[in-house]
Amino acid sequence: MKKKQLLFVIDSLDIAGAEKSLVSLLSMLDYSQYSVDLQLFSYGNPLEELLPKDVNVLRPIKYTTFAQKSLIKSIKYGLTKQGFLMLQSRVKYSMGIYKRNFHNTKRAIVYWKSVSKVIETNPKLYDVAISYAQGVPTYYVAEKVNAKVKYAWVNAIYSIDKDDIEYQKNYYNRFNRIIAVSDSVREELGFRFPYYKNKIKVIYDINNPDFINRMANIGGSFSDIFDGIRILTVGRLTSQKGFDIALESCKKLKEKDIHFKWYVLGKGPLKSEIEQYIKEHGLSEHFILLGVKTNPYPYFRDADLYVQTSKFEGFGLAIAEARMLNVPVVTTRFDAVFNQMIHEKNGLVVDINADAISDAILRVINDNELKGNIINYLQKEKKGNPEEIEKFYSLIEQLPIGSGKVV
Repeated sequence: MKKKQLLFVIDSLDIAGAEKSLVSLLSMLDYSQYSVDLQLFSYGNPLEELLPKDVNVLRPIKYTTFAQKSLIKSIKYGLTKQGFLMLQSRVKYSMGIYKRNFHNTKRAIVYWKSVSKVIETNPKLYDVAISYAQGVPTYYVAEKVNAKVKYAWVNAIYSIDKDDIEYQKNYYNRFNRIIAVSDSVREELGFRFPYYKNKIKVIYDINNPDFINRMANIGGSFSDIFDGIRILTVGRLTSQKGFDIALESCKKLKEKDIHFKWYVLGKGPLKSEIEQYIKEHGLSEHFILLGVKTNPYPYFRDADLYVQTSKFEGFGLAIAEARMLNVPVVTTRFDAVFNQMIHEKNGLVVDINADAISDAILRVINDNELKGNIINYLQKEKKGNPEEIEKFYSLIEQLPIGSGKVV
């Protein structure tokens, strides 16, 4: 039987929620039925090591290779006939974002407006093409990929203005379905794009407990000698993740003479700002940036408490991973949180501010009965959602419902 040809597109396989979800999904696919290509816009990131051998990682897009050149090399290449348009596109993008604090959605729009003309079309015809993140992967699949059916995954909703909605509508028109990773994302999508309500479907970020438990027992964990409370947070160092709240909470815990260390796995644009706050408030022994780890799960396993200070999330995959390893959770009350959290059962869900977070951490640390009850609940609750793969199979095997074009 001829295999169905699938294409997945995502920005990179760095350590983040959508990326980990994709690797989990790809680890569960039946490769006797499907042939899978994967297109990235950035290469050399940690999760690439965890891809199944059956996944064919496509060569870099020519422009992304050009954009990694030093300024001098890109100018030299830009003086050639084939490189001039690429250099022009790179300059246009750089000028478009210069000194502008754009959120991810706006930055992706500026990027695509600047460089799409120099990005080549994938010549292959696919049965199904999937943009596994909003932004550039969505624009690329819509405009540069030939496929019988196209699906667009949406992992989070950012504030966007009317012009941006109109811009994105032009691309979502070309997809057969839009996949939201949580009910709250579906609701937000329906609010911003009411004309797409009938073609929005929910498939939760896939997390496989067997995979995570295997990974938790491979590789290194905390290397320091410490006998106090280990708090863990995992996520990109961005404003979305609420690191201002985490830092202030850490400062409050220090002032109460709590014997703890708060570790962070991740990287991102706020690193310097976070390091400056740590220095100014004497938190170098308490708030510790560990960078990115290919395998974060031993750190989850050895943590006493997982804390999420996000201001918004599409799902909150790191919380699900902590739960699968029976680590008590303290989290802010972002929109999608109750898709998986039950307050005072598998953790504590509190207001989005430092007082609420630090008070909740203190409750878990000081109330042994509460902590014991949470761990007991975690050990018994349903682990992961591998059944979501059946929703995925159903999606890619069904007949297309049409482009759902809006004019």
